[in-house]
Amino acid sequence: MSDPLGVSIGQAAALYGLAPSTLRWWEAQRVLREPPRVNGRRAYSETELRRIGLAYLCCVVGAMPLEQASVVTAGGRNRQWQSAVKRQAELTEEKIRQLRSAHAYLLHLLQCPDDDIVGQCPDLDGELVAHTPRGLVAIPGLVAAAQSIPRRTAGRRPRDEMKPSREENTAPSRRCAVCAGPVAQAARGRRRKYCSRACQQQQYRQNAERPPV
Repeated sequence: MSDPLGVSIGQAAALYGLAPSTLRWWEAQRVLREPPRVNGRRAYSETELRRIGLAYLCCVVGAMPLEQASVVTAGGRNRQWQSAVKRQAELTEEKIRQLRSAHAYLLHLLQCPDDDIVGQCPDLDGELVAHTPRGLVAIPGLVAAAQSIPRRTAGRRPRDEMKPSREENTAPSRRCAVCAGPVAQAARGRRRKYCSRACQQQQYRQNAERPPV
């Protein structure tokens, strides 16, 4: 028989395969409301467990930034709510398009009968035009196309000889190891592998479930 007062934060987190710290983090970021407390401890009702599920769908499945997810989990389907969902749907659609394009090219590469792709593949030039910035230069021949690109202003040192700018000193961005979403990197410190605590916890769970080698 279920407890009418609700479940603990550990039980609520375990229901969705999360760590309790993830729920606390989502509360701090206003993705979740802090539930009522019973004897000083959080007690999650059916409604709050549904809200956690919606947060999981937004943050983990939908790879939605926490700021947008907080709008969705707050409740009413107002204009801001619609805008947040639509924006993430459009980003997801673009990722799907990119992945389909990558998948199509990889299948082509796998099926190419030529042993020397660089020297023999008759389709390589077309693939370069279709999938790389080379396609922005409407001049046949790679050497001619490269030579047509304007050089920098005379008297300035070539880019390779210039000192790195402040932006170049910033740690490069990368993709989340779980959801492949963008991961903001700080200029200093350790590089982040995950876009959110939720993805980090999901990776930890997957590692823990793997059988020992």
